[in-house]
Amino acid sequence: MTINPDQQIDIRGEVCPYTFVKSKLKIETMNPGEVLRIIMDHEPATKNVPRSMESEGHHILAWPNKINDTDWEFFVKKKS
Repeated sequence: MTINPDQQIDIRGEVCPYTFVKSKLKIETMNPGEVLRIIMDHEPATKNVPRSMESEGHHILAWPNKINDTDWEFFVKKKS
């Protein structure tokens, strides 16, 4: 499945809780229903950020997927 994000944020180099804080601030600037691609390299964030986004009411379209030796990506749709 191909997902075409409306925006993306690269939070490589950040650690928890900043990974969620930066992702949350970014998605707050988006319109309802838009899709955000999040790129990260902090492995604990691959569980924490999607879980936190879901608790905020957003929909995870694709759970973190390893895209190379050090990085992951996932897609979240902003709640309507």
